[in-house]
Amino acid sequence: MVIGILQPGYLPWLGFFEQLARSDVFVIYDDVQYDKHGWRNRNRIKTPQGAQWLTVPVQVSLKQAPLIHEVRIDNKADWRKKHLLSIRHAYARAPYFGRVFPVLEEALNREWELLIDLDLHMIVKMAEMLGIAGPKIVRSSGVNVTGGTQERLLALCKHFGADTFYEGASGRDYIDERLFSEQGVRVVFQEYSHPSYRQLHGEFISHLSAIDLLFNHGEESLSILMNKTDTEVTHS
Repeated sequence: MVIGILQPGYLPWLGFFEQLARSDVFVIYDDVQYDKHGWRNRNRIKTPQGAQWLTVPVQVSLKQAPLIHEVRIDNKADWRKKHLLSIRHAYARAPYFGRVFPVLEEALNREWELLIDLDLHMIVKMAEMLGIAGPKIVRSSGVNVTGGTQERLLALCKHFGADTFYEGASGRDYIDERLFSEQGVRVVFQEYSHPSYRQLHGEFISHLSAIDLLFNHGEESLSILMNKTDTEVTHS
């Protein structure tokens, strides 16, 4: 059984969904410290002027070292309207605008207080549009595991009965594969080769939010997303 464990993101990129698609259980790692300049509250879309950030304003005091699931959205400004206007401007002429935009519009017309709730909702909706079915999505904050980084990751693997941990490429910097192997867990590192695909607005830009692929390719998006993956993960 394959487990993926990733911190949440706002409108995540293709590699995030590749890990989700190859996992039987996918843990949203939301009880670790929030990183102010990470991807938890922002991502990029492609506009006629190039890549543009969409950032969800948050109420964060880093002196308090909040956990991801504790971070509140700053709703003083109408960021939701701004995001919808930016997305509409960027993708109004995209082939699948009529399919993708209403889903995002419905989501962003809701009132959101916690960043984790927004991120998780968007992840689920984007996975549905991509046609990713099957993985059980859970939050680490709902599982009682303790210890250091590696100990917690291993405990999550053991808790869900996983024999394969599908980890991001950055995990090579801190994961002790032998520690996991001794506990019967094989670590497979993601080797994601970003695909090129048809986009609007000129020269191709990679590592955008996966909504860019969805707007441009619709039901073909998942095959495009997955076919450029070098890593093979065996389900058992």
